Amino acid sequence: MNILLSEIANTAADTFYRTELIADELKGLIGVLIAVVLGFAIGFERKLRFKEAGIRTHTIVCVGAAIMMVVSKYGFEGQDADTARVAAQIVSGVGFLGAGIIMFRGQKMHGLTTAAGVWATAGIGMAAGAGLYIFATGATVVLIVIQCVCHLNVKLFRTKKYYKIKICFLNTDNESVKVKRLFSVENFNSLTIERKDDATVYRAMLNTDKEYSSQVLNEIMAQNQFILSIERCDEV
Repeated sequence: MNILLSEIANTAADTFYRTELIADELKGLIGVLIAVVLGFAIGFERKLRFKEAGIRTHTIVCVGAAIMMVVSKYGFEGQDADTARVAAQIVSGVGFLGAGIIMFRGQKMHGLTTAAGVWATAGIGMAAGAGLYIFATGATVVLIVIQCVCHLNVKLFRTKKYYKIKICFLNTDNESVKVKRLFSVENFNSLTIERKDDATVYRAMLNTDKEYSSQVLNEIMAQNQFILSIERCDEV
């Protein structure tokens, strides 16, 4: 009789354990599905702005982080293991992925915001995998709102753009000061001074936040005879 009761108890315990395991797996699957939706939403906003990482990248990163978080949370139950180490590696791993997005093009850094967005998307995937569904959804809304607000055509969020102008002029009577006033700059970049016959020729690069058309530059040359040449150095 005792043996029979013991077998029934063991069967009931085994059934309960399997039911609990299935419930955990279903909960993890729900987190992954939510990560799909959230990653898709973030990637869709990035795609609308023609960024390097779009829907597929953000969705896969979010889902991958959620999967690893689920494995970290439920895959090592009952074992003598530090489950937090799996989740911790997601942060550094996605950091390497973000580094591959950042690149230099025309002496300017591109992809930094996209890389940061991918890193943040991984964090949202981790939250979804951990079962923090409301938090993950709210964080996604906040992230998308930040991206949209910062892309508004408002002076506060607008990146200041500088234009390069290569100029050559004769400096006989403090013309260097006149050139600085003409282009509203405080100093010259890459200045070279050359003695030519009885004159001093200045060649310099100017960085100005004002865009000058070819017509305006021609007018400046016509009005200031000491200027020998002006060339716009537009980046491609």
